[in-house]
Amino acid sequence: MHRSVLALLFAAVLLLGGCAAGQQTVPKEKSGQETNMDGAAFDRSDEEITYMDTTENVIYLAGGCFWGMEQLMQSIPGVIDAESGYANGTCEADADYKTVCKGETGFRETVRVEYDPEQVSLDALLLAYFYVIDPTVQNRQGNDRGSQYQTGVYFTNESARETVKRIAEIERGRSEKFFVEIGPLKNYYPAEEYHQNYLEKNPNGYCHIPRAEMELFSRLRIDPGDYQKPAAESIRDKLTEEQYRVTQESGTERAFTGEFWDKFEKGIYVDVVTGEPLFSSTDKYESGCGWPAFTKPIEGPAVVEKEDLSHGMRRTEVRSRAGDSHLGHVFTGDPESPNGVRYCINSAALRFVPYEKMEAEGYGYLLHLFEK
Repeated sequence: MHRSVLALLFAAVLLLGGCAAGQQTVPKEKSGQETNMDGAAFDRSDEEITYMDTTENVIYLAGGCFWGMEQLMQSIPGVIDAESGYANGTCEADADYKTVCKGETGFRETVRVEYDPEQVSLDALLLAYFYVIDPTVQNRQGNDRGSQYQTGVYFTNESARETVKRIAEIERGRSEKFFVEIGPLKNYYPAEEYHQNYLEKNPNGYCHIPRAEMELFSRLRIDPGDYQKPAAESIRDKLTEEQYRVTQESGTERAFTGEFWDKFEKGIYVDVVTGEPLFSSTDKYESGCGWPAFTKPIEGPAVVEKEDLSHGMRRTEVRSRAGDSHLGHVFTGDPESPNGVRYCINSAALRFVPYEKMEAEGYGYLLHLFEK
């Protein structure tokens, strides 16, 4: 019911103001055409607006074709509802698929996500969103091209605004280019019924998001909202000189000098900055490389991988999800690794929590990792 009322309110505002009064989120573009805008122009997070959807615990995510983003969000435990629709158009009093696909309305294929904050944080939803999109391109995702596929995160209240700004700042630092629209929701219309739950009704239907990534988030146990990155000055005060150099300046400790390279005690390894769980001793092995080596993280989304071309090499850097700490690098083809994969991690980026202390330190929910 509230979405029908919302649509009527939007229509009234647009009719009173006329199309010319509509505010455009990016310059008018033809379908699939990239603009020459600097990425900073996509940040409207400080724009003043009277919020039109005042529902608490709702976020609007434009991430390419809404079929896949809707399915991804629905797979995350704690999400109450995910609905496909069209958001932040420029002048149409109403939106439909045929009109939006012309690429001249400014509407983005968007998923309205309602969630239970007792079960999942907005941090977790946003980091899942950024995990599956490509933030470096405009007006396309995967094989889909057109202004309707432009990425964007649209918030509906001040609390969400601050969270979105904080997460966007982390993600912006991970990419040379960042073309995700960040700003308040201005208008929204639910998509036609045949678009709703499309992949549920058509299991073999098209999806630009790999099914394996959806599976990762359907098993989400670690909520990054519980491990938020502290302020810069707090990080400086908390860390040793070596820990700061490694995690904040992407440094590397000398081989065979770190605290954990030859340690195999039962327990978990967490981000030294935020405390977010990253690796388990059950996945640690002797690699002979001189740094702690793991076959995989506790959860795939707990770490972020990005291309690293520093020092004249092509490597894959590993960073923590919530804290954006530099952890190390990941390599494939390691003959010593049980699965051929080696997460080569700096001891200085980690804090070890022994199995016996996990419950007391708030990590009891991960004790199942050690069950036979």
